[in-house]
Amino acid sequence: MAEAVRQELSALAAIFCGPHEWEMLSCSETDGAVFRIHTTAEGLVGEDVPLELVFHLPAGYPLCLPGVSVSSEHLTRAQCATVKEKVLEEARKLLSEPMIHELVLWIQENLRHVLSPPETSSISEKCPGPESPAVDDGLWMTLLHLDHMRARTRYVKTVEKWASELRLTGRLMFAGVPDSSENLQSRCGLKWKEVQREND
Repeated sequence: MAEAVRQELSALAAIFCGPHEWEMLSCSETDGAVFRIHTTAEGLVGEDVPLELVFHLPAGYPLCLPGVSVSSEHLTRAQCATVKEKVLEEARKLLSEPMIHELVLWIQENLRHVLSPPETSSISEKCPGPESPAVDDGLWMTLLHLDHMRARTRYVKTVEKWASELRLTGRLMFAGVPDSSENLQSRCGLKWKEVQREND
């Protein structure tokens, strides 16, 4: 990752230093950086519209465009898509220089212009919030449940390989008791205690 990008990330973290304004999601030399900025912008009738902006700075940034995801519970899916398009248009004008702060300022100053004329959309078309896995460009979560795991180390290596190949980030958690004998105890109840006493 270029030094200019590191400096930009550091500056952004200092600028968006309020509670929950800034969150670094992932950062690597090969895949670049992914981070989230929570901000507000003036809506159509002067109200503050909360926005969640997720940026992906690829390895070639700022010589190539950043990935952008826009979501808000106060905007429709079409409005979110329009804002994203306009942000990318603005980003094309700023190629080869650090641009994320400029893009956030642009959104804050121009959201109401981008949203007009107002759209009439049903509530079901609203942009999903950050907790919804239905966002195409945003973050999503999935749960992989493995039952009857015989070789835990082998499964861990397989899941890590999949995550690496698919460029996924996340956590691997094990529910239940990690020790197989304790796990057996929880399944067998009293019988296990009897066997344990005999072995003692």
